[in-house]
Amino acid sequence: MTGLDSDIATKQPHIGATDLPDPYQDGEGEASPPPPSLLDDLAALFEDGKTYAQAEVAYQKSRAGYVGEQTKFALAYGAGALGLFHLAAIALTVGLLISLMTLVGPWIATAIVTLALGVLGLVLARKLRAKMLEIRSAFAEDGK
Repeated sequence: MTGLDSDIATKQPHIGATDLPDPYQDGEGEASPPPPSLLDDLAALFEDGKTYAQAEVAYQKSRAGYVGEQTKFALAYGAGALGLFHLAAIALTVGLLISLMTLVGPWIATAIVTLALGVLGLVLARKLRAKMLEIRSAFAEDGK
């Protein structure tokens, strides 16, 4: 034997991962619990689904509460903005009247501003009617 052969002979055999005992095989006198049955798995799955559904309902309720609370503020801000825009439109109308009174007199200035606002109102009312008809036709049945 050479020196290299003697080194190989004196080494211990390698114990690796393949030499470990299988946890599913019965060991020396150890009793392992039986694996869960299909019914146990189905019952656990049902419970998990029920828990998930309850959590989802609670989450959606909290989202709805948050959106409801924020909607209150949005409506209040919207109403305030519309009120201020209305006041601005009144100020514009009064300013137009004052400006036109110096050029054509108070009665003709009032007539000009009234007719201009009336025509603008009619144009917007026609556009509103057209949009309402489009909405109505979207919900109409095919036969009508």
